[in-house]
Amino acid sequence: MTTPPVPAPPAVASSRGPGAGLGYAVGAYGLWGVLPVFFLLMSPSGPYEIVAWRIVFSLAFCVILLLATRGLAAFRALLRQPRIVLTMGLAGAFIIVNWTTFIVATLAGHVVEAALGYFINPIVTVLLGVVVLRERLRVMQWVAVGLSLVAVLVIGVGTGAFPWVSLVLAFSFGFYGLVKKQVGGRVDAIGGLTLETLWLTPVAVVALVVMGMTGLGGGLVFGTVSVLHTLTVISSGIVTAVPLLLFAAAARRLPLTTLGLTQYLAPILQFVVGVVLLHEEMTAGRWAGFALVWVALIVLTVDMVRSGRASRRASVAPVV
Repeated sequence: MTTPPVPAPPAVASSRGPGAGLGYAVGAYGLWGVLPVFFLLMSPSGPYEIVAWRIVFSLAFCVILLLATRGLAAFRALLRQPRIVLTMGLAGAFIIVNWTTFIVATLAGHVVEAALGYFINPIVTVLLGVVVLRERLRVMQWVAVGLSLVAVLVIGVGTGAFPWVSLVLAFSFGFYGLVKKQVGGRVDAIGGLTLETLWLTPVAVVALVVMGMTGLGGGLVFGTVSVLHTLTVISSGIVTAVPLLLFAAAARRLPLTTLGLTQYLAPILQFVVGVVLLHEEMTAGRWAGFALVWVALIVLTVDMVRSGRASRRASVAPVV
């Protein structure tokens, strides 16, 4: 005779359920959505100084987290797997391109263009699945991809400039996700970010030394502006790691469909920051392009929801 399981207390149960997962997802994408404001607070530091310090302080914060969570043994186990170490190094290469482009765009007044990149990212991810993983798309997915390509052309023609920032952000983060997919559940959020920043830290240190000695990229202003500015720069490590940890917690609790829907929160908030707070110009061409992208995302979302429901029905269908 087996003893029936004892129900978990309400507080514990809620911390593990989909409600908590949605809260973690909203927290992660909400923080990513307001990142432009945080990076603007780091002025007068230049974009390359910000990226370098972000890497250094992210590594420092990750080490603290590994010590606090007693994760050093698991991290050492990762270091003994050359394939994972090299894969995370490749992920680090893509993420530094993404970080640098995003921060340069933010400080140059192109937050709206950066937001477009993250709106396009889900569609780029679908496209990479076809090109790299040889996946087959459904009709509605092809429609979404086609609408996005038209949107890029409309924005390019309407504004007189090709949206390079948007495409670099979309593809760099798309490839980053693709590389991370290769390691699957073998690398936890803290260990993965630690490995990525460990690869990037020597580059960041060299960049800081060169900027400090030559004044390139505006030189180094860290520690020379104010206590608040210094603390803001130091906290960039926390601001980098916390959303990733919230996202990891959400991914363990939510269906992929729900998680996919929440990802639009970040570019929506970035778009609001760019248009409402920073008063970036929205030409007719930009509005038309964004409208096409939003239609494409609606098509992609409807297809994703329908596919998820079909999969669930198939999984519970009786076996005859």
